[in-house]
Amino acid sequence: MKIVAFAASTSSTSINKQLATYAAKQVEGAEVTVLDINNYHVPMFSEDKEKEIGQAEGAQAFLRDLSQADAIVVSYAEHNGYYPAAYKNLFDWATRIDRSVFQNKPVVYLATSPGAGGAQSVLAAAIGSAPYFGAQVKASLSVPNFYDNFDVSTGEFKSAEWADKVKQAVQALR
Repeated sequence: MKIVAFAASTSSTSINKQLATYAAKQVEGAEVTVLDINNYHVPMFSEDKEKEIGQAEGAQAFLRDLSQADAIVVSYAEHNGYYPAAYKNLFDWATRIDRSVFQNKPVVYLATSPGAGGAQSVLAAAIGSAPYFGAQVKASLSVPNFYDNFDVSTGEFKSAEWADKVKQAVQALR
């Protein structure tokens, strides 16, 4: 099984990228590719810009990379209760090429934050819109208080309870 994992975040120290990577690697025998959305350069979306350049190459590359997966793991960062601007912009460009961005693949949606909310607002938005964008959401999980629950130095959860919750979520991809 080929799993593509990524964070809807551009932070070089993204806790969501850490979570997505950890989660994808919990699927035994899976070949995991971790994407960085910083590698998909797209201008700020507008209809005028689309008329000028056509399909943004960064969005084309993003869709090509997702097409290589049998399953996808996404962890959503939350900015003011919603998607970070850079991810939303890339996503908007991608939907103009293929509205079914997730290509009807099984997907696990995750979210985390340093606070008690665990980015639940953005996770709910992503789950709610998933059917419109070709995401077959098999499981979702919000991890609150990331630094209290995850040891960034070892790359492991501090408790077996959280490790089991994440493992159970990604097992739904099988």
